[in-house]
Amino acid sequence: MSGANPRPTDLPEDSMLLALDTLCPMHCLVDESGHITHCGPTLQKLRPQVTMVGQRFLEVFQTTHPRNIATLPDLRNAAGRRARLRLRFRSAPRTDLQGVLVPHGLGGAIINLSFGISILDAVRDYALTNTDFAATDPTVEMLFLVEAKSAAMEASRKLTRQLHIAKIAAEEQAFTDTLTGLKNRRALDHILNRMIEAEQEFALMHMDLDYFKDVNDSLGHAAGDHVLTQVAQIMVEETRNEDVVARVGGDEFVLVFHGLCSRPRIEEIARRLITRVEVPMPWQDQTCRISASLGTTLSTDYAHVQAETLLADADAALYAAKRAGRAQHRFHDPPPAGALAAGAGPATGS
Repeated sequence: MSGANPRPTDLPEDSMLLALDTLCPMHCLVDESGHITHCGPTLQKLRPQVTMVGQRFLEVFQTTHPRNIATLPDLRNAAGRRARLRLRFRSAPRTDLQGVLVPHGLGGAIINLSFGISILDAVRDYALTNTDFAATDPTVEMLFLVEAKSAAMEASRKLTRQLHIAKIAAEEQAFTDTLTGLKNRRALDHILNRMIEAEQEFALMHMDLDYFKDVNDSLGHAAGDHVLTQVAQIMVEETRNEDVVARVGGDEFVLVFHGLCSRPRIEEIARRLITRVEVPMPWQDQTCRISASLGTTLSTDYAHVQAETLLADADAALYAAKRAGRAQHRFHDPPPAGALAAGAGPATGS
């Protein structure tokens, strides 16, 4: 009939191949000799360095099911039994494929291939996109879902990182003195408890600024803040990275020297701090003059180390230094032998 639609075999060969490329982008045509005469664009994309046309199909692909497939007639017979073909490339990457075969011509075949469950690996290995699949292929929808999931997971990872950074920043802010940037009392308590639980040895030094009130009263709080930040910088410069410097009051500081319990070395550090703090500090057109008194106790002097006891004993040694004339450093005397068993000692300075 003149008005009837043409059958596929009535289509010009070029139009038929174009239709196959669109509907089955991973197909190939094999002639009766077993050679590939045409392959879809996506199938060719999997081996961009090799022209598949002209290659023997069974030299490019290895069949894994059914087994013992050596010739194209074997493949045609397998298709006649409605067996699904399972294949893989003979060269790397040896991507697993599955396919169906339809006899074509006098002894050839049309073989349409797909990735099956290896689709995600294939997308990664060959950088495939939705344009490499037929528009009606459910793989396109799966790729969309995978991309959506990847985007959601990446957004989740970014949000998690941002929350983690915000958490760290909040914790850091909670443990930081806003004026000087040093640790605050809360951070000091946390660090001391952690060191004591780990049975680490350390020295604890309490430092108080002499004449600081005079600076505040005569030059104002801005001058006082300037002095505090300068003193904080001095303490950071005179201590190691592993040491702790904390501001625990208006002009009171605590230094914790990790693993350092040598009295001569502690005395040397105290002398340097006293000397540097006594250097006049310019403030606008005025000069701020202060000094520092320090008291130190050692964790190794206690049978049972408690943060409250060390802080109290360092404070007692500090006031002994002030009574000695200020700009002084004193060690807390170790408790008597009888008091060691109780983990307590007299709060007096040497």
